[in-house]
Amino acid sequence: MSEGYICKDYQPLQTLEQEMELVNRHTRRTLSAEEVYLFSVVLCDNDIDRDFERFSREALHTLSALYVGKTGIFDHSMMSQHQAARIFSCRVEEIPGRSTKTGEPYCRLVARAYVPKTDKHADLIAELDAGIKKEVSVGCAVGQVRCSICGADLRGKPCRHKKGQTYDGLLCHAVLSHPTDAYEWSFVAVPAQREAGVVKAYLPQLREEDTPMEHLIQQWKEGTDCTLTGAQSLKLYHAWQELEELAQEGKQYREELRRDVVRMSAAVQPELSAQVMEGLSKRMTLEELRTFRKAYASKMQDVLSPVPQLSVPGLEGHPGGNQAFLI
Repeated sequence: MSEGYICKDYQPLQTLEQEMELVNRHTRRTLSAEEVYLFSVVLCDNDIDRDFERFSREALHTLSALYVGKTGIFDHSMMSQHQAARIFSCRVEEIPGRSTKTGEPYCRLVARAYVPKTDKHADLIAELDAGIKKEVSVGCAVGQVRCSICGADLRGKPCRHKKGQTYDGLLCHAVLSHPTDAYEWSFVAVPAQREAGVVKAYLPQLREEDTPMEHLIQQWKEGTDCTLTGAQSLKLYHAWQELEELAQEGKQYREELRRDVVRMSAAVQPELSAQVMEGLSKRMTLEELRTFRKAYASKMQDVLSPVPQLSVPGLEGHPGGNQAFLI
């Protein structure tokens, strides 16, 4: 998900008649300008947000086509009665003289949307005019999420760079590109993108009618089919993403531990070939690797302890002192 806000400084490229023609492409009957409320909304941009993620410029252009016709809802609720508005046009707009944190020209995805002027939507229109309903959040799917430092695919093979940290003067963040679908855009209240101010990783709370995840997991264990809501699917995705990162860190730790065991084995047990130890270490459990490293570390203290060149075994504490070296 990404974020945006209701826009005041957007200048429509079309006349009112042209805009109404676009609006009526999405209606069952032809509506007049007096029957609808038109407004502009910035859906997202190409700057780094508070989650240290950003869309590529190319992604914004792809989204500009995908978001035409998409419904505006509240708090990412998938219930039909929460539908409030619809986008009828969308374009990428560059702000002259402004740059992103990465030094690129700043651009944003701006949409035009309409709300029917009915009693049901009177409060929403009033809140839009008053600036109460201001922040929005968009949900979409992207084909790539790459590390800005090394270009690694963060969904397939996460790298060791951490979002939000600086490497050689560069702020690490995820670059979202190649959008494949645009689901919806929602009025929300929790800001996250610095310019737009909405939580990009916004997680809708479970509604009362949603089945607890524990029950769904139990159904899955019992082999019973179950259906996830949008909120539950998103929660499951973030949990899976976190497990992927932890698993990658665990793999890196195990490999470092295994290499330590092989290296220390060469010093402590030189009669054991490196090839044999390589094969054995790959079949060891994590606990076995820890045990071997601890044992080898203890032995290496004796093997690597410095010994005087003129020392004579068995003479330590001998009353003759250095007589063995007298001529």
